[in-house]
Formats: sequence, structure tokens, C-alpha cells
Amino acid sequence: MLDKCQIRELVSEFGSRVSKGRSIEELILDGELPRLKNCVVQKGKVSDSVFGEHLITRLGVPIRLMFRNNRISTHDVNRGAIPFKDQVLALNHDAMLKLVGPILGDSQFKVDALKPTSTVIPAENLKLLPFENVLRAFMAESSTSTSLYQNYVDAQKKGDNFLDFGGHSLKLSDLGPNCALPYVMDTPSTKEAKDKTVDPNYLIAERVLDKKQYQQIRNSSIMAFGAVSQALKSRNMVLVDTKTEHGITSKGTIAAADELYTMDSSRFWQLDDSGSLVEREGKPTSFSKEFARDMIVKPSQVFDDAQIKKIAERYIEGLQHLLGQPFEPDLRDRDERVIESTNLILDELL
Repeated sequence: MLDKCQIRELVSEFGSRVSKGRSIEELILDGELPRLKNCVVQKGKVSDSVFGEHLITRLGVPIRLMFRNNRISTHDVNRGAIPFKDQVLALNHDAMLKLVGPILGDSQFKVDALKPTSTVIPAENLKLLPFENVLRAFMAESSTSTSLYQNYVDAQKKGDNFLDFGGHSLKLSDLGPNCALPYVMDTPSTKEAKDKTVDPNYLIAERVLDKKQYQQIRNSSIMAFGAVSQALKSRNMVLVDTKTEHGITSKGTIAAADELYTMDSSRFWQLDDSGSLVEREGKPTSFSKEFARDMIVKPSQVFDDAQIKKIAERYIEGLQHLLGQPFEPDLRDRDERVIESTNLILDELL
């Protein structure tokens, strides 16, 4: 394992090199990836996707290439680039996909030649279901408006005795900051200009998906949540909550889309050998994006160099806790890594 001093040195010495590089759109425009010419480039908060009519496998399955980057976004604002974040989440996602892919449905294509740190994800271009599937085992303190905690705080201010949230009715006196919930709660969220947590019946009424589809996603997601929770016991970690997205394959089945159980889409808390929560400054030691959210003091704030390095170190530290393995990054320039991975994928699939 890399110790804290080694992680700090890694970020300081190589952080700038691995973060600099062109976007996938620029690489295509510069002629570096001619087979992606005329494809659609869809920009996201922390990853960009590429797809097109001619981007299909030899078996006729449509391809979507997802390109991770180092951007970090909180409260829907891009706060800067975090060195190694793309590779950390690639390793994080890959380990979790092996665990829960058979449960949730796996839409990724297997390309044996890809390095584990590859930040290019080859997957089927699913018909995405426009909602976020959020599961919670704890009421983690959070500054996001769609969080259970913020709704709890608002209900307290109003003097309410009960809180209705995502189709669940909770007694306020049974709740408290970072408390365990009575059961794993499914609390779906819309994907709109301003996301909101809704009752599953709302999604069905709005024809986002039908009842059978939601039940399948809910049931498989709870099974996956349990599988990850069980696996983390040996790592002295607890799964707090997670967000997944789903879509329909060309065969009409449901499969997971985007990343699974990463530190950007989930919260993980650290336990000591007795099973008690490890705390920092009176709060659970968390490996998630919440650590970065807590640094925000102004709505439009961009992280400074010291904050960027601190966040990068925390991501690497968290990965090692989750996987029980040392972080072994690819230290080549970002452009070289992305071009190589993309060509390996296209050689395999087209």
C-alpha cells in the first residue's frame, strides 16, 4: 500500500502530467481518432460520451464510448480537475462491476487488452431511463438539496413529526445526523434541470418507466447493495448510500449504465477493528465526494491548488481502503493513454 507520504509525493510529482490533455472532442477534431469522425460527442459533468450511426459492433450492437476525465462537480458546478481521479474511479468501478454486474445487468463490452486504469469505457448505447436510482442505508449529513438529510433539517424547522421522502414515511424522532435507517430505502430522483426526489409512483405515472421495470430495478439494486455491503465488511468499510442509472439494451433487457459504486456515486464510511465508525472532527470518516463538497464556501468557488491536491490524495487513499490493493497508476500523458485505449476498443469491436 502507498502510505500518506507516498501518495502526497505521487500527486505532487505527477499530478500535473496526468491531468493535462485534450478533450475527446478536441482529439477527434485534431484527427487523432479518425474512426470517430462524424460521431456525436455528448458532454457531461465528469465524463463525455461518443456514439454514432456507424459506431456499431460486428454483431450490430450500438456502441457508446464513455471518456472519464478529472473534472469534479458539486452542486452542479465544475470545481476544477483532480489529478488521478479518472484512474481511481476506473479501478473502483471495474472492481464493483465484477461484483454487481451479474445482478444489475452489465452493458459493457469486454476488451482484454485494456489496462485496468483505462479511462475509456466501452459499452452498449442503451436507451437510458431518465431517473437516478438512489439507495440509502444511513441518513448521511449532506449539503445537496435532494438529500434525505436536508429534507430532515427542513422538516425539523417546520416542527413536523413525520417526513415523507421518496415514498417513505419516517418519524423525525427516530432520525438524527448520520443515523442508520430502519431499512435500505429506495429514493429515486428525477433527471431534470433541477433534480428532485420523488415517489416511485410519480415515475410510473409520468411514463419514465413502467411498474414492472421499476420493481426489477429496485429489487436487483437492493440485492447489489447487499452484495457490496457484505464484501466491504472485510475491508472495515460500510456502504452508506449509492446512485445508479439504468437503460434498455437492444435485446429489451435492463442493464446498469454509467459508473457503479464509485466514490463519486456512493458514500463509504470507515470502521475500526471493533466495527465502530472512525471519525474525523466529530463526523464519520467518509470516502466520497462529500469530502470535496464540505470545502465549498462560495457558490461559484473553484478549488485552489492546495485543495485539489488534498482531494486527489483522499481519492487515492479511499481506493486503497475499498480494494485492499495499492494504487498503481498509469503515468503516461493523458492524450497517449486515451488514444491507445480508444484504438484498442475499436480494433476489438468494429
